Amino acid sequence: MPVKPDLSTHVTASPLLERRFALADEAATDAFGARFGAAIESVRSETRSDRPFNGLHVQLIGELGAGKTTLVRATLRGLGHTGRVRSPTYTLVEPYALERPDGELELYHFDLYRFTDPAEWADAGFREYFNSAAICLVEWPQQAGGLLGVPDLVLSLDVAGDGRTLDARAYSESGKACLERC
Repeated sequence: MPVKPDLSTHVTASPLLERRFALADEAATDAFGARFGAAIESVRSETRSDRPFNGLHVQLIGELGAGKTTLVRATLRGLGHTGRVRSPTYTLVEPYALERPDGELELYHFDLYRFTDPAEWADAGFREYFNSAAICLVEWPQQAGGLLGVPDLVLSLDVAGDGRTLDARAYSESGKACLERC
């Protein structure tokens, strides 16, 4: 019998905002992803020289089949990506460069499911992605232990009948601003 993965997030900070969303079906997940993409754009556009956009670190929690990759796909579509969206299960990270009037928006989609030890995350050299103004969407962040640090947002998906329940927790002002717009 396979061991059930630990789905705890290792986040010790208190959330600034918590919200629950009922996603009745894949169309509802797509609609949430579109709103989330628009929220990211809105938060990015509000940045000023005295308060630049420093990226966004989003952790996606949920069992296999909970809809994490579907939500990432919908978010990318909401941000205007029209190409293929691959699951990074084997590549560990899939990069996306989205053209914007003010330059490229970099987005990295991580899947850490195959990690068996948090040290693998450090050894993979992924820290640099999180130290840029990029959007980092991380599936299975618990596989990195506490090495990822405190995220801007945690999106937890649970199967609820034919749909999903999404519990969202914001841990930064930019995460809170995104969540308020969803």
